[in-house]
Amino acid sequence: MAARLPLLAILLLLLALARPALAAAQEAEGAAAAPHRRFEYKYSFKGPHLVQADGTVPFWVHTGNAIPSADQIRITTSLKSQKGSVWTKNKSIFEYWEVEVTFRVTGRGRIGADGLAVWFTEEQGLEGPVFGAADKWNGVGIFFDSFDNDGKKNNPGVIVVGNNGKLLYDHQNDGATQALASCLRDFRNKPYPVRVKITYYKKTLTVSVNNGFTPDKDDYELCAKVENMELPSQGYFGISAATGGLADDHDVLSFLTFQLTEPGKEVPTPDAEIPQKDKEKYQEEFEHFQQELDKKKEEFQKEHPDVQGQPADDVFETVSDRELRQIFEGQNRIHLEIKQLNRQLDMILDEQRRYVSAVTDEIAKRGAGLPGQQGQVSQQEIETVVKTQEEVIRQVNEIRNSVTDTLRSISGAQHPGSAGVYETTQHFNDIKEHLHLVKRDIEHLAQRNMPSSDKPKCPELPPFPSCLSTMHFIIFMAVQTVLFIGYIMYRSQQEAAAKKFF
Repeated sequence: MAARLPLLAILLLLLALARPALAAAQEAEGAAAAPHRRFEYKYSFKGPHLVQADGTVPFWVHTGNAIPSADQIRITTSLKSQKGSVWTKNKSIFEYWEVEVTFRVTGRGRIGADGLAVWFTEEQGLEGPVFGAADKWNGVGIFFDSFDNDGKKNNPGVIVVGNNGKLLYDHQNDGATQALASCLRDFRNKPYPVRVKITYYKKTLTVSVNNGFTPDKDDYELCAKVENMELPSQGYFGISAATGGLADDHDVLSFLTFQLTEPGKEVPTPDAEIPQKDKEKYQEEFEHFQQELDKKKEEFQKEHPDVQGQPADDVFETVSDRELRQIFEGQNRIHLEIKQLNRQLDMILDEQRRYVSAVTDEIAKRGAGLPGQQGQVSQQEIETVVKTQEEVIRQVNEIRNSVTDTLRSISGAQHPGSAGVYETTQHFNDIKEHLHLVKRDIEHLAQRNMPSSDKPKCPELPPFPSCLSTMHFIIFMAVQTVLFIGYIMYRSQQEAAAKKFF
């Protein structure tokens, strides 16, 4: 029974490696029925040249301490007790929608406040106590809450809260009593802008988040999903933020809105949405802006004849910029590697549980069909198998929890310019190399143990793998021991680096 244990782990790893191909096929099948997406410019904004000459954003209204600029809208500055918001001027005219929001939340402290919210409500919540917007809204708010009001250490986090226009937001408990779904995500002080994709389609609201560790725009992770959700058929899109005793800069770089149309339904034509009068107006504004830009270029060249023909920015990278870029890239690779390992451990755990259930059922059936003493032996076998598999599940759970803690510590890493980050990055690179070696050895060992006609078969239990030799068992246990020792050494070194960092 003990010799069978490592072989089960090997086969489960092979199954985990085969799962992505199946998942890709399922995604391709689901993509065939995906809704039609159409960009809605009247409910969107994006830099550069975001503001007009009068300081306003086309089709949007800003209130409070919000400050629009050429490439972003600063909802609040890092000052105490600030509130601001931006809202669409017109209600949406489509039933299903998807928004992609890109933002930054930055601050000097390890803890920030209060947070940022993305809204879809029946009326504009121009100003109020809920992250800078009005309370008792009719619709939904997706809150990026930075401050831990209830002291449960579950912030920063993302919370989905619905309202029918009659409820007051529960600030003291961070909306936990009203949350429809939530997830823990650290979105402060990231090397790249954080991206969130919010989709409302067929009465299902889905929130996916890109944590800001990678410049890949499509690297989203599922955060929350709410089914059977009734939202107003028409409403306003908005984004708001607020600060308290602590303060962060809340900057929104883009807010892109798409109309979703079910397959088979008629897609609205783009020309019907833009009247000819508006087209002429926008063309006139563009030509005026182009003339002003050319005029300013000529004035600058006359005032600075010595810099003509020279680039405005230095084309060479400074030493500090290069070091920061290398740190960000290293952390990004570590983050992706550990995230993939975490997913594989989840799949291994699921396969192991199903295997335990199948073995228990099979042995129970065989034990029921045998009389007298043989039935007692089958019962003992059941207990032995169950205990062994429970031990395997416990060990896999421990590995999964350790990887989760490591991933969380990476996500919470701040101030990448400090000396402690260099040591942490080096430790993670060492761990990643060990993981690659273990993966390669396991794949090699699995290939050597592929079932053949010459090798003995395990007794009777069908879908079971072939038996494992003593030498293969020793090799696998040695590899597993090296992995655990390396991980323990890594944890101790990381704790020492963390103490030095903080």
